[in-house]
Amino acid sequence: MRVLAHLSDLHFGRVDEALVGPLQAVLAQLRPHLVVVTGDLTQRARSAQFRSARAFLDTLPARHLVVPGNHDVPLYDIARRFLRPLARYRRYIGDDVEPLYVDEEVAVAGVNTARSLTVKRGRINAEQLARIRERFGTLPPHTVRVVAAHHPFDVPRGQDVRQIVGRAAMAMEALSRCGVDICLAGHAHVAHVSQAASRYAVAGYGALLVQAGTATSTRARGEANSFNVLHIERPEIRVEHHAWSPERRAFQCIASARFRQTADGWYPA
Repeated sequence: MRVLAHLSDLHFGRVDEALVGPLQAVLAQLRPHLVVVTGDLTQRARSAQFRSARAFLDTLPARHLVVPGNHDVPLYDIARRFLRPLARYRRYIGDDVEPLYVDEEVAVAGVNTARSLTVKRGRINAEQLARIRERFGTLPPHTVRVVAAHHPFDVPRGQDVRQIVGRAAMAMEALSRCGVDICLAGHAHVAHVSQAASRYAVAGYGALLVQAGTATSTRARGEANSFNVLHIERPEIRVEHHAWSPERRAFQCIASARFRQTADGWYPA
């Protein structure tokens, strides 16, 4: 079994400091094999904010895989936004904006969906999908394949569908051919789990689309700060939702959903 902690939208610069210590504590208790952070580490991509994010990442109890979000691209510094959009991210967080993690049971490929030409929205392109296909192409069949991006491939009913990553339908077709089992994302500050088949008409493909809320930001948008924990052991995946409890001053698991692999993908067990 592999345990992945899925955090997103930390937004250093707009962080509720009362949550940082308890988040570090619960992650230490959970002892995940990998911590995946799906973007928006900062609020305005400033050096001090990246330094705070880096200090937080250095406290994590496991290896971490991080991808940028749209807030990690400077907004008001126009020259930097278009000429060196991820220079500070690369300096403080990591030079590889599309990292890869592989072990005997899981493979996680990061995808950078942040773009200079748009403030909030993100995109994925054919070159990135080809890179995922190359990375996953030589893996053994039993390996659970995970893609991590900032912008989601699905949103809950009633949410603005413009938050979905650009070219998502094209991406789903390509990811189905790569045998991707799980897509992790954030951006909307809302926790959500769905199957690809609920939105995309890709025959025989039911990947899990797992979206994390914001772990530490004060911009909670009506939902408690939270993160996800995935327990992965093919043919089953359990997704836990851990939310902040002001009364207990701690993060606690408030929901758990179990999925089992079928001939058409992953569906509730």
